[in-house]
Amino acid sequence: MDQNPFQRLEVLLGKDAVQRLANSFVIICGMGAVGSYATEALARAGIGKLRLIDFDDVRLSNINRQLFALHSTMGKAKCEIAKDRVLDINPNCQVEAVRGFIAEETIAEFLSGNPDMVIDAIDSLNSKATLLDAAKKMQLPLLASMGAALRRDPSLIRIGNLPEVRNCPLARLLKKRLKNRNADLNIRCVYSIEPDNPHAIMTLEDSDPHDLQAFNRGRLRRPMGSMSTVTGIFGLLLAHDTINKITA
Repeated sequence: MDQNPFQRLEVLLGKDAVQRLANSFVIICGMGAVGSYATEALARAGIGKLRLIDFDDVRLSNINRQLFALHSTMGKAKCEIAKDRVLDINPNCQVEAVRGFIAEETIAEFLSGNPDMVIDAIDSLNSKATLLDAAKKMQLPLLASMGAALRRDPSLIRIGNLPEVRNCPLARLLKKRLKNRNADLNIRCVYSIEPDNPHAIMTLEDSDPHDLQAFNRGRLRRPMGSMSTVTGIFGLLLAHDTINKITA
């Protein structure tokens, strides 16, 4: 049995790179369909410190796409489940589970500590704009996920800068919101060029009431169809790009 759980990674990347990962600090905002897979991959890469931010609890509707959603975790805080799983993978990781909603009054504290990377894996437009604007103003390394729902073709997933993203309603609204803030749009992100499937949005009548207006904040949002093979790839690409930047 290997004595070093990251031996295979060390063989591939080298001891110095693995040590840089062990000395790094990454903040992940959102523990859902994208963020859960990013968290898993970074834990298995031996990241030394993680701050995991999410406000929500696990619900049955999360099962199809969220790594931390199990029948045994129903009703539990996603950030706490994520913390326990990371420590089960790497007991030496310093993990902060932060149950909170990203807003103007919380963002400075959430992004404190001079992280080596901030990963945006949230889908609430107001919170996303607040996070990205603040991270850019603080000159923090930043990666963001655009809309991963309504897509079925993983071959159409890309990594690039926000201004070049197309076929993504979330990115379109986000760019408008950031421009209104006079924010820097030079944000590296994972996105899909696959057009939306308008038939994959649930009706209000068929939706989980909790999904319609998460945390009783923001506008009503009808849940959108999604699958773990696409949302998971978004998260894994965010983690992969993070690893590459830390070990470069």
